[in-house]
Amino acid sequence: MDTLISKTTNPLLRPWTTPYGLPPFGEFAAEDFVPAFSVAFDAHRDELAAIANNTAEATFENTLVAFDRCGRLLNRIELAFENLTASETSPALQAAERDMATPLAAHGNAIYMNATLFRRIDQLFQKRQSLNLNAEQMRLTERVHTDFVRAGARLAPAEKARYGELTEQLAVLTTQFSQNVLADEATFQMVLATAADLAGLPASLRAAARQAAIERGLPEAYVITLSRSLLMPFITMSDRRDLREIAYQAWTQRGEHAGAHDNRIIASRIIQLRHEQATLQGYQNYAEYSVADNMAATPNAVNDLLMQVWARAKPKALLERDALQAMALSLGHDIKIKAWDWHYYAEKVRLARYDFDASVVKPYFSLDRMVDAMFDCAHRLFGITMVLKPDIKTYHADVKVYEVINANKKLIGVFLHDNFARATKRGGAWMNLYRYQSGIAVSTESGAMPCTLPIVVNNNNFAKAPAANANGGPTLLSFDDARTLFHEFGHGLHGLLSNVEYERLGGTRVLRDFVELPSQLFEHWLSEPEVLKQHARHIETNEPITDEILARLQAARQFNQGFETVEFVASALVDMALHSATEVNDIDITAFETAQLKRIGMPNEISMRHRLPHFNHLFSSPAYAAGYYVYLWAEVLDADGYQAFVEAGNPFDPVVASRLLKYIYASGNTIPPMQAYEAFRGRAPSVDAMLKKKGLA
Repeated sequence: MDTLISKTTNPLLRPWTTPYGLPPFGEFAAEDFVPAFSVAFDAHRDELAAIANNTAEATFENTLVAFDRCGRLLNRIELAFENLTASETSPALQAAERDMATPLAAHGNAIYMNATLFRRIDQLFQKRQSLNLNAEQMRLTERVHTDFVRAGARLAPAEKARYGELTEQLAVLTTQFSQNVLADEATFQMVLATAADLAGLPASLRAAARQAAIERGLPEAYVITLSRSLLMPFITMSDRRDLREIAYQAWTQRGEHAGAHDNRIIASRIIQLRHEQATLQGYQNYAEYSVADNMAATPNAVNDLLMQVWARAKPKALLERDALQAMALSLGHDIKIKAWDWHYYAEKVRLARYDFDASVVKPYFSLDRMVDAMFDCAHRLFGITMVLKPDIKTYHADVKVYEVINANKKLIGVFLHDNFARATKRGGAWMNLYRYQSGIAVSTESGAMPCTLPIVVNNNNFAKAPAANANGGPTLLSFDDARTLFHEFGHGLHGLLSNVEYERLGGTRVLRDFVELPSQLFEHWLSEPEVLKQHARHIETNEPITDEILARLQAARQFNQGFETVEFVASALVDMALHSATEVNDIDITAFETAQLKRIGMPNEISMRHRLPHFNHLFSSPAYAAGYYVYLWAEVLDADGYQAFVEAGNPFDPVVASRLLKYIYASGNTIPPMQAYEAFRGRAPSVDAMLKKKGLA
């Protein structure tokens, strides 16, 4: 009876009759999630029991296809929950997130440690070569089997129980870690109250800081928050060294303050529990376990790549440091360069060497223009058209909704674009989904739309410009911001263009060190002169970016690459070292970080891109644990892959674009990743293009 009442009164459980099967935003409250999960768990368990206890002999259809189909109610609720807790959270949602951490982990354990269900899957896996499966069916069989094994399905009963306990404890800790980082990001604000506080800041940054102040109830002031689109321009442009230090230290010390939001002990405990998980699975450390199911296969292969790049990047970074020190002295600044000085003096060196002034370039990169640019590139490459649907209601007024129409005028997906920073949204930029694509013909309860239609959301954290008025105007992006915009849409295209039969293999559900290839590859089109000449137009004159500015922009691209590579590779090396540790009891993560940076000879003037106490990639989920290196591995692939267009003499060459769509963006996990890459490129990847792009060749 209680279940029946829940189904008829809880908006999350009722049929979603909204356009495209979107969640019924505005109809449910945070408090509806916990009871909705309870009902969805029961429904999923019943579906799983029907598969596991089927008296008929296990077949691909009655076991693997049935497994891929089941859990749709739970899946839609969980995806809505994950998206909202990241992009529009509240105290009530955060409470629900904490309440659900253990039950969600426990439900996952119940699935993957179900011995009866695994027995059927294992039977099919063992005789898969004789089942007359096509390539995608074979891939599903192998990947689902791997999922179960890596989740502990082969462990002895006592070990299974312990593994389940570890998974549940980790779910609680990773949730707490990410909430602590958000708390530090949301509460920090540096008020700029005097003219002296604003010294060096261009008009666009002042406008963004004024808007941030208005949103925080300080209409007469200017505020710098820890939104990257505010913080980075501030430490780059501000003439106030004391304020740059305050902002920079706040950024790098997130999660490292004693008290309720201290992540140091939490991260240490996460490492300890992960190590125990790995040893239960028969690995020496967590890095071995994590990398075993990636393209790299072993930590040694990862470290070899990282150290090869480190050896080239560090000397270049030291030369860059010397240039910054010389610039400071030439300006009469009797200082020794510190980390909070780097961006400030780098901008001055960039201006001196390349006559490249970011504040001059920024008016050509309005958010609206850059969105048009990325949509145009996707259209020219893949034939898709983005159609704005302004009347569709979402979870926040800033979110725009688009239909995605292919060249045959067919609706293939829905795209949500959430671009602006706010206190209720975690930092960074990411792509997520409200629904994965698959070929299984299942309709929504309303019968209005196939449930297989992917719903993709891109989240960015750009500093929002004030509403258009005498002092305001459009939101302006730095070139790095625009690159982030393209990067996330590359992920979005990976989800939207997915064309697979089975949901487990759809879109971004690929090996971790392949998932960044579609996103980083799409960044290349932002730098194409014909794209910039068409879309980078001045906000006041509508004139296209000049050849002179474009030449300076392109010439300056390799500047500061030593610094950027060092801050990234250091983070990846520390990640691998931490997850490779075998003595893990009570690790002091800040001391560990310091020791590892000393071991590799990290320049004192450069910090890791993400320090351990706020390293969400590592500690808010297991997704990138012992896996931060994947961005560099993907950079090897994307630089090498883009050369296919260079060699064709056309950045939109239709033949190359067709291969790109077929093997990279549409194939999901239906093809082993190296096989997919080689089918696109015609050969194995080479590291040379990446080193050349960074100026490290």
